[in-house]
Amino acid sequence: MTPRLRPPATLLFLVALLLAACRPAANGGPPASVQPSVTSAPSTPPHSVYPLTLTDDAGRQVIIGGAPTRIVSLAPSNTEIACALDACDNLVGVTDFDDYPPQVADVTEVVVGAVVDTEKVVAASPELILAAGNGLTPTAIIDQLTSLGYPVLSLYPHDLDGVYHDISLVGEAIDARGAADELVTSLRARADAVATAVAGAERPRTFYEVGVFEGSIYTAGKDSFLASLISLAGGEPITGDPASTAIQLEDLIAADPELILLGDAAYDPTITAGSVAARAGWGDMAAVRDGHVVVVLDDVVITRPGPRIVDGLEALARAIHPERFP
Repeated sequence: MTPRLRPPATLLFLVALLLAACRPAANGGPPASVQPSVTSAPSTPPHSVYPLTLTDDAGRQVIIGGAPTRIVSLAPSNTEIACALDACDNLVGVTDFDDYPPQVADVTEVVVGAVVDTEKVVAASPELILAAGNGLTPTAIIDQLTSLGYPVLSLYPHDLDGVYHDISLVGEAIDARGAADELVTSLRARADAVATAVAGAERPRTFYEVGVFEGSIYTAGKDSFLASLISLAGGEPITGDPASTAIQLEDLIAADPELILLGDAAYDPTITAGSVAARAGWGDMAAVRDGHVVVVLDDVVITRPGPRIVDGLEALARAIHPERFP
């Protein structure tokens, strides 16, 4: 199947988004002591008590009157969080870029080309709206929907802890705290395993190509979510402007990346190690000279701060340190 090309509107949306077990005893060891079994009453999953006041990632106080059964999501990451908490059937509005899980394809699109259609949002009669922070959902739209009486949670995580927080926040909002706690615990354990795997490894200067559009090169912004993931995965991120995430070619050449990861190749099969080497000036970089230019097909889980984000972290770690993941 030919990968879907990323349209300019989606690239710009993504650029904005980036500004934002027990082990058995070894054979031959002493036998494990047998502990008496203790039967305890099963714990009751925590429930939210409504009306509920929550503070979103924009610092806004949001009042939710009851457990919402009609949810509108204005960002793919928010959609994935809702579905991971068993609320997929409650979604009544999503974006045209939502592609996971597959059943969201049947949900009404209320965001098309990164533009929110407020009339469609209102027609969906939502009881909760999950917006994208940091201007991805325009503040004017959030204010408009809030003034109409809809509870709007603005989500914009800056790092993994922020993703965990947002999962917990949505879990509390939709009365799925138990599921949220279990998911966060699982994600933390997997992220810790990645950190352990890359501990002590050399940290190559790593450039992650988000996209090249009309002569501008986009990458992880300084102190961005993507930069934090690269660092956790064992690389030293080369970053662009904190506001635009763009980096000038001369600055990239000066940074001299030792590893180039082509995230945009997931959407455009013409982007390859060979095409990068043919770009003017790129052949002067160590990564190109040494053949350390890697196509990354997992971009969607690397750049989407939702419940699959640790899949993205694992993919980054394998790309940066393949020797640690045989």
